[in-house]
Amino acid sequence: MAKRIAKVLKMELPGGEAKPGPKLASAGVQMAKFCTDFNAKTADRKGQVVPVIITAYEDKSFDFVIKTSPVAGLLLKAAGLTKGAGNPKQICGSITQAQLEEIANYKMPDLNANDIEAAKKIIAGTALQMGIEIK
Repeated sequence: MAKRIAKVLKMELPGGEAKPGPKLASAGVQMAKFCTDFNAKTADRKGQVVPVIITAYEDKSFDFVIKTSPVAGLLLKAAGLTKGAGNPKQICGSITQAQLEEIANYKMPDLNANDIEAAKKIIAGTALQMGIEIK
């Protein structure tokens, strides 16, 4: 018989640095165990925001799925910026086609795209809205 799901949460936590706190308390999971497991799996992504989907079961056990980092953060890092432009028509930075393709390849598992060209268009649209030019 399958376990009964108590709650499903979508969260964004710092890679390799998750700590017990109110965000995790609302999930109803063993916070220390979750933090240890999550930090071990995301140790290579320190300094990045890591989306995670936590499925908490009624018996206090849990499963979690780690997603790829948000596109906006990846674009800012590639362009060497701390934040995007307030107005999309204002250019505040740029990235190369190679960087665009690298980000598209990384995000491909989580994107709703059939091929790398479609993924590049999705990423380019986000860059345009952030004021990041693609050269």
